[in-house]
Amino acid sequence: MTPLEPDAPGYPALLRAVPSPPALWVRGALAADDALAVAIVGARRATPYGLATAERVAAELAARGVTIVSGFARGIDSAAHRGALEAGGRTLAVLGCGVDVVYPPENRALVRAIEARGALLSQFAPGTPALAGHFPARNRTLAGLALGVLVVEAAERSGALITAGFAGDLGREVFAIPGRITSALSAGTHRLIQDGAKLVSCWQDIVSELSEPWRRAVRSSVVHDAAPAAPEVESDEGTMLRLLTPDEPQHIEELIARSGLAAARAATALVALELRGSVRQLAGQRWVSLTVGARRA
Repeated sequence: MTPLEPDAPGYPALLRAVPSPPALWVRGALAADDALAVAIVGARRATPYGLATAERVAAELAARGVTIVSGFARGIDSAAHRGALEAGGRTLAVLGCGVDVVYPPENRALVRAIEARGALLSQFAPGTPALAGHFPARNRTLAGLALGVLVVEAAERSGALITAGFAGDLGREVFAIPGRITSALSAGTHRLIQDGAKLVSCWQDIVSELSEPWRRAVRSSVVHDAAPAAPEVESDEGTMLRLLTPDEPQHIEELIARSGLAAARAATALVALELRGSVRQLAGQRWVSLTVGARRA
């Protein structure tokens, strides 16, 4: 495997425009359309709210032809990649290790999915392990590949803020998702907003800040504009959905007890809601809602 040099055909045009662009090892395939790209980064130990938000915004942008760039880390990065893939879009993963090294190891299946619908990129030679000293350079490359960087959850000292700083230095847009004022994981994003980052509540907030040629390149999407159909209020699915919120994961045993449903019926309802895109199962059989209108019973 040989690296793609900055002067070679197919090298990303946005990255070529930054000072001293690195050679890239590529696993997968780059496309000319990847120039319409937005990076989404954030906390590794993200909240359910942050994960759901990152995945949703990534999916909404990807459904409209925007390539999602992220760093393949746990948490927000992985959620952004998943959102783009689930929407049938493209995504680029920028690594702090060689493209043949899977880090974190639990993302092995995600590697194959990204390779099929985008690319994994690294400025580090194959076989290079993921070391802390590699990530600042990785973050600069990540910012250089995108028209702007969206930060979803970041503490006061966060690698995502370094990426946002590189974006500002390179003349790229900086966006941030607000969170709870009591959440340590929102302290960094709130600081970005105070310093002039664009506050984002939906994908349109991002597209509206792009220059006119890029805005015209964003295509419309009928499928992803529509919210999932709401379950019948008196159905098992409706009962379970009313018990869930986006930011307070609940164990399935608690949901069974609160719903009054038999275990099999409760589990079936949760699976149906997950397929509908209304809820998500987290580790440890805990569940959260992805539906804005959900409320506690």
